[in-house]
Amino acid sequence: MTTFTDLGVPEALVRALADQQITTPFPIQTATLPDTLRGADVLGRGRTGSGKTLAFALPVVTRLAASGTPRRARRPRALVLCPTRELATQIEAVFAPLAKTAGLRTAVIFGGVAQSRQVTALDRGVDVLVACPGRLEDLLRQNLVTLDGIEITVLDEADHMADLGFLPVVRRLMDRTPKRGQRLLFSATLDNGVGTLVERYLTTPVEHAVDPAAQTVVASTHHVLEVADATAKKAVVEMLAAGSGRRVLFMRTKHHAKKLARQLTLAGIPAVDLHGNLGQGARERNLAAFSSGEARVLVATDIAARGIHVDEVELVVHVDPPAEHKAYLHRSGRTARAGASGTVLTLQLPEQRADVRAMTRAAGISVTPVSVRPGDALVRQFADAPGTVGADNGGTPAPTTYVAAPATSDDRSTSAGRGRSGGGQQGAGRGQSATRGRSSSARGQAAPGRGRSPQEAGSPRAASQPDGAARRRPGTRAASRPAGPAVVWTSGGPDAVRGHDPRATTTPQRGTGPSAGRDAGSAPSDTAGAPRRRRGGRGRSRSGAGSSAA
Repeated sequence: MTTFTDLGVPEALVRALADQQITTPFPIQTATLPDTLRGADVLGRGRTGSGKTLAFALPVVTRLAASGTPRRARRPRALVLCPTRELATQIEAVFAPLAKTAGLRTAVIFGGVAQSRQVTALDRGVDVLVACPGRLEDLLRQNLVTLDGIEITVLDEADHMADLGFLPVVRRLMDRTPKRGQRLLFSATLDNGVGTLVERYLTTPVEHAVDPAAQTVVASTHHVLEVADATAKKAVVEMLAAGSGRRVLFMRTKHHAKKLARQLTLAGIPAVDLHGNLGQGARERNLAAFSSGEARVLVATDIAARGIHVDEVELVVHVDPPAEHKAYLHRSGRTARAGASGTVLTLQLPEQRADVRAMTRAAGISVTPVSVRPGDALVRQFADAPGTVGADNGGTPAPTTYVAAPATSDDRSTSAGRGRSGGGQQGAGRGQSATRGRSSSARGQAAPGRGRSPQEAGSPRAASQPDGAARRRPGTRAASRPAGPAVVWTSGGPDAVRGHDPRATTTPQRGTGPSAGRDAGSAPSDTAGAPRRRRGGRGRSRSGAGSSAA
């Protein structure tokens, strides 16, 4: 069995990994470390939860420690760009123990919070800077940081940054880094314009793809449950949330996520929410409560579909089915991480059958829907022991079958790339014409929350849109939503929520600093159903749509 030492990782870092009970490299790490440690540009693709963060953290720390370049104020030596503040925080947490072992300093910067602490960290000198593009560009414009000393640049979740429209600001930042430096690009998929970054910034990259383009969360068991109506759906959701293990429930909008978390908490099921209206402190408290087990249910919008890693999540429930398969895969990736197993449930109404069937087919999953009612034994089994469903044929759903997904722009962008490594590794997409611009899927069916949940600056269309919906007039319906009504969670009016745990639902907070409201997590509050009012008086304009960015 290959070890980290065999791959060339220094013994000090191997011991630091062993202290965290990490002793065996994952496939993406085994494939990429020999090339990244020798300084080659690398283009890597692996499914969510495959260990990509450690795959680039180890070579960054190793090469910085060996270079001997002195640390200087406001002049970081390595830059990691990622799309959301949650992902930035998680990446920095992976870097921190490794950097401490090597005598390096790390810092993380993102918008939606005051910049003063971030500037203080830069003034002290930073070796590894993990950043969201919007806030980083703001600090560059204020001459509070320079990228002239960057030796290694990493783009993480590049496809997500492309989906959110952040490629222009990413290109501007990349142009500020030295051309001679090493560049690494890691992503779950390589489409929607990522190829343009590869062609422009990576020099003869070695390509590694340890998962197929149509990535399926293969360690998960997938099921589709059909309920008769919204009332039955509400009861089934409450039953599923009442289990003993950790579970994540995905909703379409921030409003519904907040309402469901309240509903469950009042029903005696500890739950917290995670969505774009929460300030950074509230997000960290809610994630800490979920990670510690104080709350065993996390109700989230698609903000949590990328970069949030919590161990031992046994069940993911798509309460509101996503509009397209990539969102489904990233949501489902919150379970079955790091080689573990998990269960994924999708709840559908009768009028959503065609949409859910098309989505699962595009994801490479063939599963037979099962009709359920509140109180059914099957629902109780999913709630109490989801991993045992399907172990027999006594009324349980048919086993999940994984099928080849239809060709996507990700498939069409794959080419026989330069510098491809041997050993059976498939070349990841080189970003030919099919990857330029947004694909038809990305244009026509944006994932719920995409560009509305925590987001970076540089995306003009992301400035004031609610989760799961394009900017629209009140009362109209987003084209990207699956057919069928969303469940409106009511809890007896405003007074019904008094006395519940404040960590379950936290009021929006306004960010400060030049980029408040621009970086990830600073999306505006959900404005669905809030009519605009015309102010009185001649010559007065209509009031602004929605609330300002949190």
